[in-house]
Amino acid sequence: MVGAAVATPILASPSVEARDASDKLAGMSFADVIEEASPAVVRIAATRSHPQGSATGEPQFQVPEQFRDGPLGEFFDRFFREQPPGLPGDRGGTLPHAAATGSGFIVDEDGIVVTNNHVIRNADNLKITLKDGRTFDAEVVGVDEKTDLAVLRLESDDALPVVKWGDSDATRVGDWVVAVGNPFGLDGTVTAGIVSARGRDLGAGPYDDFIQIDASINQGNSGGPLFDGSGKVIGVNTAIYTPNGGNVGIGFAIPSNIAADVVAELQEKGVVERGFLGVMIQPVTDEIADSLGLDSSSGALVAEVTADSAAAKAGIQRGDVILRFDGKAIEGPRDLSRTVAESGIGVEKQLELWRDGKDMTLAVTLGEAPKQIASSASGASETQALDELGFAIAPLDAQARSRLELDEGVSGVVIVDVDGAKQAGQKGLRPGDVITSVDKQPVSRPIDVVNAIAAAKNSDKKAVLFLVERQGDSRFVALSLTDA
Repeated sequence: MVGAAVATPILASPSVEARDASDKLAGMSFADVIEEASPAVVRIAATRSHPQGSATGEPQFQVPEQFRDGPLGEFFDRFFREQPPGLPGDRGGTLPHAAATGSGFIVDEDGIVVTNNHVIRNADNLKITLKDGRTFDAEVVGVDEKTDLAVLRLESDDALPVVKWGDSDATRVGDWVVAVGNPFGLDGTVTAGIVSARGRDLGAGPYDDFIQIDASINQGNSGGPLFDGSGKVIGVNTAIYTPNGGNVGIGFAIPSNIAADVVAELQEKGVVERGFLGVMIQPVTDEIADSLGLDSSSGALVAEVTADSAAAKAGIQRGDVILRFDGKAIEGPRDLSRTVAESGIGVEKQLELWRDGKDMTLAVTLGEAPKQIASSASGASETQALDELGFAIAPLDAQARSRLELDEGVSGVVIVDVDGAKQAGQKGLRPGDVITSVDKQPVSRPIDVVNAIAAAKNSDKKAVLFLVERQGDSRFVALSLTDA
């Protein structure tokens, strides 16, 4: 009897709490938020009139069959569905009026519009349509390929609706979010969901720090705003993951605290200036930490130092482990890349590192990234399409590893397209080949390959050496830089 009496309220309590929570959700509405914020969300039509693909209208970049059903297929859809030019594999032909449609939002009464760079890349004409039906021509104020952001400007004699930036750092996993955009040309589509994760790295570039959401976003949502419950923008919708071309509840947005700073600098200068150290870096594994006498696997291991770079002038050497930068502990390579980039150009910083079993402190004056690195270390096609050499690469994820039947010990990037008329094709490289090292330095992401090639150019090397694995066999392939 006592047991029954005690058990009854214990069992009942969760049911009451569950009902209260259910009632609260049932009464939830985003109508007020959408009514206030959605007028500032715009549709962007980007028209291109130069060669884009084949005479049949197919994009010149085609994801190989073995990748189309997996994550790589969607990521390349995301990067290439807007049909950017200059990728290997072009067979000629012209799309006279190839068009891409995306989303954006107004953040300033002067007509400043934020969107994704991949939405407007290489456009000859930009049209912006507001919710009230007004249409404007737009000009590009500036773009930042590394974060895939673009700033446009429209001119209007009448008042324009605007939205305000929110604080993405205050966003927690589980918070409600609302996405507004124009998927498949369906203007003003509103979807809701929650923050599924933060700090996601998609392997698209060194500045990846995406908010993952389960609000439904699709093609055409790119560049649109992600709102919090108060109607402030906490993200810019950018990418989706899908195994079948449709939405499966995994979307990604650029955090507002990154986007707002980039937009402000683009609005002021037209470009984003980032500090540049001049090193190729890799994670410190437990095994590497043990071999170097480190207590933990934190830090960034220097695999290569670019000649005449800030790092070289400061005395940084291959094999150094960078532990702290300007007093900030460095957890890994991505952490260092962001910290350096945010520090600006021409500033002196203190850098703490581990060398030969001892702590060292060096002063380094940050430089500016060489153009070939600045233009290629983006989250879009430049990171993965090495047009000069004639091939395109992508991260080697679990899906690709399974389809290629690779051993767990194989690390690198996978070749997904080869231009038979250029060096890569002439030297026998094929889609499905895995690049495991460049100039005898291991690579694990496309950006590693891009930076290795840039470092070779800066060192006046005439060729770059790739170690390629194919069906269990490895071989070296040298590609000339003088012909690139």
